[in-house]
Amino acid sequence: MRYTTYGKSGIKVSKLGFGAMRLPVKKGPDDEKEQVDYDKSTELIRKCLDSGMNFIDTHHGYHSSQSETAIGYATEGIDRSSFIIQTKTSTWRDLAPGETYRQRLEGGLTRAKTNYFDFYLMHSLNWDTFAKVGEAFMKEAHKAREEGLIRHIGMSTHDKAENVKKLIDTGMLECMLCQYNLMDLSNEGMIEYAHSKGLGVSVMGPVAGGRLAAPSEITNYLPAGKSSPAEAALRFVLANPNVDVAVSGMSTVQQVIENVATANIKTPLSAKEKVRIQEIVKEKARLAELYCTGCEYCMPCPNNVNIARIFELMNWKRIYGIEGKPREYYAGLIKKERDASRCLECGQCEPKCPQKIKIIAQLKECKEELS
Repeated sequence: MRYTTYGKSGIKVSKLGFGAMRLPVKKGPDDEKEQVDYDKSTELIRKCLDSGMNFIDTHHGYHSSQSETAIGYATEGIDRSSFIIQTKTSTWRDLAPGETYRQRLEGGLTRAKTNYFDFYLMHSLNWDTFAKVGEAFMKEAHKAREEGLIRHIGMSTHDKAENVKKLIDTGMLECMLCQYNLMDLSNEGMIEYAHSKGLGVSVMGPVAGGRLAAPSEITNYLPAGKSSPAEAALRFVLANPNVDVAVSGMSTVQQVIENVATANIKTPLSAKEKVRIQEIVKEKARLAELYCTGCEYCMPCPNNVNIARIFELMNWKRIYGIEGKPREYYAGLIKKERDASRCLECGQCEPKCPQKIKIIAQLKECKEELS
């Protein structure tokens, strides 16, 4: 396994990290609510650790807090200094009456059966939230750090680049987790900036939540992608020198084996490969914007049609050549009664579209293609 230093923390981390939000699940006692399969999760996590992976990323809310519990079961009896846990707390969600950040932290420590978290992140942080609760959170976090309950403080974020820069420039954060993959290069500049400021940088969604696991023009461009699109996508992320850890959600031992093999590929992407990939990605993004930029000015729809989401799924299929995932997610919209069949052609959406898209006609096409 290849390792690097996580920002200024001085901690050595594996280039590939385990994302504990897609653990194996099974039906619960009521045969309705899914429960984490702790036996399979233990096998999975220990396989990661045995493969040299030492970075585990989780969150208090993943799998209804069962993610941290699964980590506790899997790592019980293992030298705590041999692996790293990065977890998060949802600062965007107001504390419940009587609840404190300290209680959330202590609950996570109990579930994970650990005395400390290596990295403790404000989850899905944006500038407005930081302005609202940052001072209160930092006060509690610094106290916990002094007591040894956490070692480093950071953020995960989906905010705009200019706001992420402001958050970094506060000087209060030691690490950052953000999205970055072949379909979404929007954070590339902020990743470079964070790295230059000494933050440890981990990225989520290196395979775009599984969307890049299917063959596409982008993944097939790389030699490795001819045998495994997911390999090509992961290899691209790992090739970025400003990315310390690529956090991948893995739910099977086979996925662990394949991802570890990819992470251990020492041959870097050539400058020509990098340039060509970025050219393809930018061209795809340009084409996607011709169909829909996702501005959501057309919404809300009086008939509850999720227009922007439907067009996004159609772009995955039409522009990126991804087949299975768009239909899978569209099926979810059907279940929620937010699919294109709900369109009654009232016409309220079309005058609001800045691109003058013929939305009604497009929805009919989407219905045919995605159903």
